[in-house]
Amino acid sequence: MTGIKTTGEKKLMLFSGRAHPELAEEVAHQLGVGIVPTKAFDFANGEIYVRYQESARGADCFLIQSHTAPINKWIMEQLIMIDALKRASARSITVIVPFYGYARQDKKHRGREPISARLIADLLKTAGADRILTIDLHTDQIQGFFDGPVDHLFALPILADYVGAKVDRDKLTVVSPDAGRVRVADRWCDRLGAPLAIVHKRRDKDVANQVTVHEVVGDVKGRVCVLVDDMIDTGGTICAAADALFAHGAEDVIVTATHGVLSGPAADRLKNSKVSEFVFTNTLPTPNELELDKITVLSIAPTIASAVREVFEDGSVTSLFEGEA
Repeated sequence: MTGIKTTGEKKLMLFSGRAHPELAEEVAHQLGVGIVPTKAFDFANGEIYVRYQESARGADCFLIQSHTAPINKWIMEQLIMIDALKRASARSITVIVPFYGYARQDKKHRGREPISARLIADLLKTAGADRILTIDLHTDQIQGFFDGPVDHLFALPILADYVGAKVDRDKLTVVSPDAGRVRVADRWCDRLGAPLAIVHKRRDKDVANQVTVHEVVGDVKGRVCVLVDDMIDTGGTICAAADALFAHGAEDVIVTATHGVLSGPAADRLKNSKVSEFVFTNTLPTPNELELDKITVLSIAPTIASAVREVFEDGSVTSLFEGEA
């Protein structure tokens, strides 16, 4: 007989960066595992050091890090953590990125621009990632940027079921804040049995976050409108869309988004908005100054944990959303 047979079983290990430890703890609790103890700190000049306190040799490793502010620091920390796992002889490395940084830069609008979303995918692959698990990418095409499996999860079931349980569905209208979100809004309509409306807008290509809302396509008068988007950054776009809905006779507006980036003037804009409720998931930490009564944060941890379990057990992640293998 040649060779050696092993009787060892597969081993799942969960690792977390420092960007959003609360979400990592929730995922660990859902999985019934502990987060691997990790020593991580910054040198005086800003360089990041990482060392794991347990062996990862031969393990299926899942590394969670959401790209929150300061975004470049946490992306770099994730790359370093991936490299450490690769050099620790991990059997596989699955990178969990609840919010994928630079996703808005997924194509060239004009000459001499980068495609930064592709660059992030290349960096993750070069560092040693075998697989990416992420939630509600800005555009589906980003999945093709990574040379390996990408599990694209959706927050729609969590968000839609929450809204559907508290609003009279006979008065509900699902609204896409722009043409790019129409497909997602259609899925909301199918789930809630509600009609669709669209806010037509034009963005100033020379001024970041500058949007002019033009018109509302669809009947919103006397309706409870739920605006659906993938992310809210400064809040300008979504608040302007809400104002357009109220101007067209909407009775109430609820805003939902998977990722509450909420940077810059977002706090003041959300506080002063006529929107009755903003609903996010916890893919990103909510800034302390935005702990308002009108902000609701739903946990995405059960969805992530279920996907991790399916990946580890060679199951079907698709079945989590379609009910079939």
